[in-house]
Amino acid sequence: MLPHLSDVIINSIEGDGAEVHIRAQPRAPKARCPDCRACSASVHSRYERQVADVPVSGQPTRISLCVRRFFCHNDACPRRTFVEQVESLVGRRRRRSIRLCQELTSIGLALAGRAGARLAEKLSITVSRMTLLRLVRAIPDDRPVIPKVVGIDDFALRKGAVYGTVVINMETHRPIDVFAERDAETVATWLQAHPGIRIICRDRAGAYADGCRLGAPEATEIADRWHLWKNLGEAVEKTVVVHLDCLHEPPDETPEAQTTGTPGERGAMTATAEHPLPGGTSVQEAVSESRLSQRTCERYAAVQELVAKGYSLNAMSRELGLCFRTVQRFAHATTADALLRTVNRGSSLDRFKPYLHHRWNEGCTNATTLHNELHNLGWRGSSRTVSRYVQQLRALEDPPTTTPVPPKPRRVAGWIMSDPSHLGSAATVQLKNILARCPELQAAHGHVRAFAEMIQTLGGALLPQWLQHVRANDLPAFHGFANSLERDLPAVTAGLTLSWSNGPTEGTVNRIKMLKRQMYGRAKLDLLRCRVLYAT
Repeated sequence: MLPHLSDVIINSIEGDGAEVHIRAQPRAPKARCPDCRACSASVHSRYERQVADVPVSGQPTRISLCVRRFFCHNDACPRRTFVEQVESLVGRRRRRSIRLCQELTSIGLALAGRAGARLAEKLSITVSRMTLLRLVRAIPDDRPVIPKVVGIDDFALRKGAVYGTVVINMETHRPIDVFAERDAETVATWLQAHPGIRIICRDRAGAYADGCRLGAPEATEIADRWHLWKNLGEAVEKTVVVHLDCLHEPPDETPEAQTTGTPGERGAMTATAEHPLPGGTSVQEAVSESRLSQRTCERYAAVQELVAKGYSLNAMSRELGLCFRTVQRFAHATTADALLRTVNRGSSLDRFKPYLHHRWNEGCTNATTLHNELHNLGWRGSSRTVSRYVQQLRALEDPPTTTPVPPKPRRVAGWIMSDPSHLGSAATVQLKNILARCPELQAAHGHVRAFAEMIQTLGGALLPQWLQHVRANDLPAFHGFANSLERDLPAVTAGLTLSWSNGPTEGTVNRIKMLKRQMYGRAKLDLLRCRVLYAT
């Protein structure tokens, strides 16, 4: 006997190959009135309820349940008659059994609407996608929430416009709540409604920091170490961009990376740093004269003029019609040259230009032939790109020269942020040469290694000393990073001292992204919340 059919008497089971038909009736001789709870055995009438149940052997199952209507003899009860209920089998006014509803709810939680309906069809259950979504939305929110350690992070309902907040229990790594907005007031209200939280793991967003201080002032806040490392990496990249000239190798210095491999491979791994263009101008001069660079200079001058007048970032954004982030970047830049350096991002052809120069000097000037040869070396660009560069070479009076091209600032920043034992021999040599030419980058490298040791050993007690050493060097980007740490010093110190991390919350955010993509445009907050909280 199936557990959900234990309270009924099965009279017959029939199957015609397309459907299993079960005739049954309640086993209890009496029933209770749903209003006054008085028992009655006086039968008024009978009728059949048609209830869909879980499939049997791949065939849909229908239960014809013969139920009775009883008289209620309690004179004080407003109900004169009532129908008996088999609570273990089906709910009031339901046409699906409780077990079938549970299975459909599980399918809806796992796959949402369309995909869930397709799976249900394969399981011989006829259901629409909207019914699955209604079942998911109908899940009662009655879970007790008594967390002691929580993690808080934001996620995008519509990227760049609408955001929400997810809270997880850090001890079980299970989501506790999902709610709209990510401002300090909303977070503070939620924390005040859930007293007893002792530790809060969060990212470094100011709204969450303010919300935690307002809603749970006695709780210990922990700034996530991953975000600290990420912010440090941004400071390193800004520092590398400022000292871009130090990445160029002197003419008499040849990197070890060029001493291995075939001549073609060695040529393909280097490029010209400043190859001449028609008219005698260099690449950097051409970039500085380009329309993009001119617009950058004009915007920088306009932003700095408003900064001198005391405008706020939002006011400057409205005044100039620029994005807030753009205004912020221009306002914080020390010079226009620092912005112009980011304009010249190079070309995908750069690492193949030494080979082109070598072949050009040998007498091969046909763009199609050069494109085919580059394709064999790994070039995946178009022939038009090669043709445009060949036209520039034809306008030269002197043969092009080949000098080593410096690595990209982001790559150098990645070398500085990487564990030295994880770098290859070529990268190690290049980084060593760069640091030897630039004392500022050498100092930045030392600060990064010291900060990495603090993270690995949870040495938060050394943070004041680290900040003092950073202040002693002329590294504006690091000074800005140090200022941000000092504004949130207790949480940062706790993040570098305690073992708790906001990583599980970041994992939940990634899962939310997957659920959003799975539901296409139907991922509204109420439905998304149910799937985040209850889907296993």
